[in-house]
Amino acid sequence: MIFSTLPFICVFLPVVFLAYLVIPSTKIRNILLIVASLFFYAYGEPIYVLLMIASVIINWLVGIAIGGGRLRQDSQYAQLPQTTQLPQTVQAPHTLHTQNNAPPRQKLLLILAIIINLGFIAVFKYAGMVAQPLGLLIGGELPFAHIALPIGISFYTFQALSYVIDVYRGVTPPQRNLLRLMLFISFFPQLIAGPIIRYHDIEPQLTKRQVTVGGVSSGLRRFAVGLAKKVLISNSLGELASIVYDAPPSDVNIAVAWIGALAYLGHIYFDFSGYSCMAIGMARMFGFQFRENFDYPYISRSVQEFWRRWHISLSSWFREYLYIPLGGSRNGRPRTVLNKLIVFGLCGLWHGANWTFLVWGLFHGFFLLLEEYLPIKKLPRALGWLYTLLVVCIGFVLFSSESFGQAMFMLGQMFTGFSFEPAQVARAARLLDPYIVFIFLVAIVAATPVTKLLRQRLAGSRPGIQVSAQALSYGGALGLIVICLLALSSGGYNPFIYFRF
Repeated sequence: MIFSTLPFICVFLPVVFLAYLVIPSTKIRNILLIVASLFFYAYGEPIYVLLMIASVIINWLVGIAIGGGRLRQDSQYAQLPQTTQLPQTVQAPHTLHTQNNAPPRQKLLLILAIIINLGFIAVFKYAGMVAQPLGLLIGGELPFAHIALPIGISFYTFQALSYVIDVYRGVTPPQRNLLRLMLFISFFPQLIAGPIIRYHDIEPQLTKRQVTVGGVSSGLRRFAVGLAKKVLISNSLGELASIVYDAPPSDVNIAVAWIGALAYLGHIYFDFSGYSCMAIGMARMFGFQFRENFDYPYISRSVQEFWRRWHISLSSWFREYLYIPLGGSRNGRPRTVLNKLIVFGLCGLWHGANWTFLVWGLFHGFFLLLEEYLPIKKLPRALGWLYTLLVVCIGFVLFSSESFGQAMFMLGQMFTGFSFEPAQVARAARLLDPYIVFIFLVAIVAATPVTKLLRQRLAGSRPGIQVSAQALSYGGALGLIVICLLALSSGGYNPFIYFRF
């Protein structure tokens, strides 16, 4: 596997960062980051690092072949707002999503690049999903049924695809420097679990960026917050959810089922948003600026709003590179409905080779379509929030289950499991020990913008209070890192959910 968290924080990151600081040239710094990123990936994926390198080279060559080295100055697509709302109606010229006047050779090259990139994902991620039913039909196991999944392949493949498509559209010129494209795709902070970075967002930073004291300190603080989300909150809730999902069915009643569902609800959010915080913080330390990937999604009052706040880089990717090219909402309501279901179905499958992921995506797509006909946005704030959280929670039961049978059992117990046998009551009591109750309370606060609003208020206060608040903030960040390192040293529960995607 990739570096465990403890040696990464204590050895790899400090060594790479200190070496980066003593190098004055951006070009040499880029080479250092590429070498570090390849070593980071090869440490756990010694064979599949060659696959990633091959992906970079192929997309680099195709980008040069497609592009003419000239950015279309009149491209309105480059000026589209970076919204994350997948189903938003976009009234834009047809040239924004297809380059109809492109020579046939360029179109063929783009199709080839799409086939190769998606082919990598299909072979390594979905071959087993197809092999299982085929094996049952022929009465034997197919040789490709158990191909190991390269970590992060969905993330770096989507980044490579966005680059080639943007070159084809004329949004960005082709990158003729292989090392710069290699750094864009392989940069270790976001290589294995995102956020998904678009090339046109980061292209200027590949050649010109600065490392400042303010950037390093704020990046380190952001890294500490992300680490605490992962180690202190997500790990605790994840372990609790695993206990529930692994429990004998006879021990699971309505209380135990809801404890498990809510634990996973917090686990997946703090796991992934924690990693995104760590990636954004590390990138900031090296002089890069990444877009935010989460915006307090659990305060949403509709499923539509939830997808504007959840996994922003992925939802905006699907909107720009799939929903709009399919026609968006420009071709009538039936086609719009189909486009949305395609997008959300593929978004679900992107998360893994399991039919439960597909159903999870279509489940969200259904409610998003439903909100166009029902006045969900007119509900009182509290009711809108409860409705959205309930839909999201039910969806994550599908997402987290190994099979439909397990998902249906959990959902059934959540709404009809009114049995209170002594074993069930005892399990619920053991699950809700004082430490877990405390973690749940911390998670509720951390999932809301309370601390953000507090920081904004302190920023507008008197200078003396601002200095004290900053000192407390940085001291707290260092304290969080120490506490997290102590927790990690115990060798407890510490998987990253999105490493498998």
